[in-house]
Order: sequence, then C-alpha cells, then structure tokens
Amino acid sequence: MFYGIEAIVRKEFLQMLRHRRMRVMLFLPPVIQLIVFGYACNLDVDTVRIAWMDGDHTPQSRELLEAFTGSGRFFLNAVPQNEDDARALLDKAKVNAIVRVLPGFAEQILRGQNAQVQLLIDGTNPNSASLISSYATQVIARFSAKVAVTHQTTEAQARITSAGILSLRAPRVSSESRVWFNPELKSRNFFIPGVLNNILLVVTVTLTAMSIVREKEIGTMEQLMVTPIRPIELIIGKMIPAACVGLIDVLLITTAAVALFGVPFEGSGLLLFFCSLLFLLTGLGTGLLISTISQTQQQAALSAFLFATPAFMFSGFVFPIRNMPQVVQYVTYVNPLRYFLEIVRGIMLKGSGVGLLWPQMLMLLAYGAVIMGVSAARFRKRLD
Repeated sequence: MFYGIEAIVRKEFLQMLRHRRMRVMLFLPPVIQLIVFGYACNLDVDTVRIAWMDGDHTPQSRELLEAFTGSGRFFLNAVPQNEDDARALLDKAKVNAIVRVLPGFAEQILRGQNAQVQLLIDGTNPNSASLISSYATQVIARFSAKVAVTHQTTEAQARITSAGILSLRAPRVSSESRVWFNPELKSRNFFIPGVLNNILLVVTVTLTAMSIVREKEIGTMEQLMVTPIRPIELIIGKMIPAACVGLIDVLLITTAAVALFGVPFEGSGLLLFFCSLLFLLTGLGTGLLISTISQTQQQAALSAFLFATPAFMFSGFVFPIRNMPQVVQYVTYVNPLRYFLEIVRGIMLKGSGVGLLWPQMLMLLAYGAVIMGVSAARFRKRLD
C-alpha cells in the first residue's frame, strides 16, 4: 500500500513542479494576497483633511483649531468663506470633513453654557466617516474637559476674592479605556489572519480537484485504474502533495505576517499547525468531491470558485457575522471556514489555547470527517 502511495506522491510532485508557471502559481498568489490585504486593504484612518469655518474668530475658537491640528490626525486643508465653498470642498472630495464653529462660541463658554460645534463629514465611505466622527468627538471632548477645568478654577478664584472663602472642587467622573488584542486598532491585524484561511482553502480545493480531473481529461485515469494501485492509495497519493503545498503556504504567510507586517502572534505555532491539518480535511475532501462531478479542468476551477466565494463571504473575514441577517447567521454554522477563522485569530491575536478553541476544533474535525468520507466513497464508486 505504501509503495503505491509513494509512487503517486512522487508523480504528483513531479507533475506539479515540472513547469515553471505552475511553480509560480503555487506560491505567488499567497504573497500577492498578503501584500494586497496588508497594504491596500487598509481601513485605518491616519490622516483626516479638514476645512475650518470659524464664525466666532475668538481665542477660544482658535484654541479649538489648535486642538484639532495638534492631535496628529487632522490636517487643515482649506478655510471656506461661505456655504457654497464648503459644499464644493465636500463634493470634490478635497476634504474629509468640515468643522464649523458657530457665532457666540466663546460667549457661551465664558457663561458656562453648552457651546455647539458643527461637524460635516463625507459619508461616502461609512467606515471612514465613523472613524472620523469618533476622532473628532475625542478631540472636542478633551477640549471640553480643559475648558471645564479652566472655568471651574476661574469661578473658585472669584469666590475667594469676593467672599474670602475657598470653594471645593466638584467631584468628576472620568473613564479610561483599554483595547485588548489589537491596541493600535490596525486593520491589517484583522485582515491578514483571514488571508491564511482563504489561501489554504483555495489551494487545497483547487489542487486536489484539478489533479484528479487532469487525469480524466488527458485520458490517463484509465491507465491508473488498470495498475495495482487501489482507489484509496490513489486518493491519498493525490491529496498529500496538495496538503504539503497548503502547509508551506501557512508557514510562508504566517512568517511574512509577523516579520513584514508586524502582526502579533501570541499563541502556539504547533497548535496553529495542528488546526491547519484539521481544516485540510475539509479542503481536500471538497476538492475530491468536485473531482467526481467535473469532467474538465475548467469545470473543476469554476466549481472550486463557486464553493470558495460563498464560504469566504460567510466566514466573517470582512463582514462581521453578527451584522448579517439572522437567517444568514444560521447558514454560517455549516461553513467550516468560519471555525478556522476564529481559531487563527484566536491563536495569533489572543493567544488562545486548546481550552478555549476546542469547540471550533471539534467542529472542523466533524465537518472534515463527513466531507472526506462522502467524497472518498463517491470517488471509489465512480472508479468501480
């Protein structure tokens, strides 16, 4: 049995690595996806171009402007003089937001009243608009706290001067927040672990399906059937090279993610390797199932695409599952990619171990065993 498997594995590696184009296609797409999601697909907003409309022209309004420009995120790009100029700036996307200080701003502050600041944000990109709104709110909140302390100190001094008594400072409630697992809120730390899932799925499904369908298309499947090699040996021999390529891609992507992009890796590399093996059962089994319904390599490639795309979209890689409709959320429970994504992010970002990840690992094992069993039984039946 082992001799037959060894022969098939050797044949597959030679077939796979014989052509330079095939060698490039095995390892170049993972690198390209890693670069795209590491650099191009970036949801972070580090630079916000603002326009400033000052309707008050007082030291207090200029202090608020200094609070924005001194934050390191906001950069003053324009000073529109009227509503038409402000609308043109947003229409032409020359600024991301307009901060408008209304007349009477300083007077309301000196009286201890609520002073209004209007913020107009380009909402073309909802994610960016939400972040800009959050950043601006933080700047205004810090400015408001500073103004409140100054106003309170001034009132206390006035009481000492007029009445000769010291007023105690009123108690204040302050909050301090900390972000765990991704303190800098970098989107690449969210995206890059998902690249590992996508690559492992596509590589294993496509290579397994294509390698078997290729035998049918060029007419060598009949030659294999008349050899002493049994169906189970043929199946295992076809899957081992695809599994090896997938694991090499796992190592490549993980190393590049940590060394090149600085993605944290808090957990165990051995646990990630073991979980990748569990997920390989699903990918290889799916590729084997596709090979039983495809007659040409084009059909196999299209079937792999039709399987991988919904699995990718419903995994929570880009769109949070909790934001999906309730019916779709139930559908995601039959998607193995969902569980593997939770495992990868848990290991890399949270340092989770088996004690936390065993439900996802158990689901991967169950799905992989079922898919592999059904696919292998159907494949052997077709050979018979």
